[in-house]
This record gives sequence, structure tokens and C-alpha cells, in this order.
Amino acid sequence: MRTLNRITTGSAQFDELLAGGIESQSITEFFGEFRTGKTQLCHTLCVSSQLGYDLGGGQGKVLYVDTEGNFRPERITAIAERFSLDPEGCLENVIHCRAMTHEQQMEAIIQASALFHETG
Repeated sequence: MRTLNRITTGSAQFDELLAGGIESQSITEFFGEFRTGKTQLCHTLCVSSQLGYDLGGGQGKVLYVDTEGNFRPERITAIAERFSLDPEGCLENVIHCRAMTHEQQMEAIIQASALFHETG
């Protein structure tokens, strides 16, 4: 049985507001005004989720359900370097899909769940 942990946002102050970071084993939705940092936060979480538990990570893989077409692999690369992680390895651990409807979002979650279960 996996335990719940918190994934760092990369900001100690933001982590403190969130009671330690973003909760693992859950679906988190970010929304807000244009240019408020939502995409940057999601890209950062794609990387920080792969950090060791001792560094505020989850040692895991990530599903990035992109509803606006904003996913940028080059951002993952830059952020991975910031966290001293292998950029290519980080990209391999991010499953990115584009979803335009609620139904597509749910299908992506179901398919990724099966894939994560198979690959560990």
C-alpha cells in the first residue's frame, strides 16, 4: 500500500500555504487568470514529482493532461537541470496528452492509470 505524501512546488512559501506541497495520489486542478503561473507550476511539478522522498518528491511518474496546448518539453528540461536531474530521464517519466473535453480527460486518466500500473 502506498502512502500519501506531499510534492514540493519548488517554493518553500507556497509549500507552506499548501500544508507541505501538492498531495500525491490525487487529482489536482489549477485554474486562474491568464499569466499567473499555472503552466509553470505544472511543469515544475512534472519534475519535482520525480525527486526522492527526502527532497519533497514522489519518486514517480506524471500524467500531464493538457487542456490548452501549453505543454513545453523544453521547460521540463530546464527545470530538471535546476533540480540537478537528468532532463531526458525526466521527460521519459512524463506522459503528456491533449484533452479538449471532460470525456477525453477521463479517458486519459483511465489509460494512464493502467499504464502506470503495468510499468510500476
